[in-house]
Amino acid sequence: MNESLALPFWLELVTAALLLAGSLFALIGAVGLLRLKDYFQRMHPPALASTLGAWCVSLASILYFSWLKDAPILHAWLIPILLSITVPVTTLLLARAALFRKRMSREAVPEEVSSGGDRGN
Repeated sequence: MNESLALPFWLELVTAALLLAGSLFALIGAVGLLRLKDYFQRMHPPALASTLGAWCVSLASILYFSWLKDAPILHAWLIPILLSITVPVTTLLLARAALFRKRMSREAVPEEVSSGGDRGN
């Protein structure tokens, strides 16, 4: 291996741990998507886990490429920042659309949802 491309062991270990954590979050989100029963329950695991996984992978990328270039490489932060902004918004819009669809088809809606979350407070 070329000596200029050699990374310290601690950096390889941290990068590998972050990549494994990111893949574990993605796996947890996929399992949660498959195991949960209701559409409203299924929305949360992929949204939360994929965002956390993207943060881990981006941090691993930043560490790895910053070390190789001897300068901070921060443009990789754009991906998780945009995901952190767009995923909650799209999750909320999908939940509202599904709730509207359930109400229009006269299906039963849980009391907390049908009253708008206001419990007389």
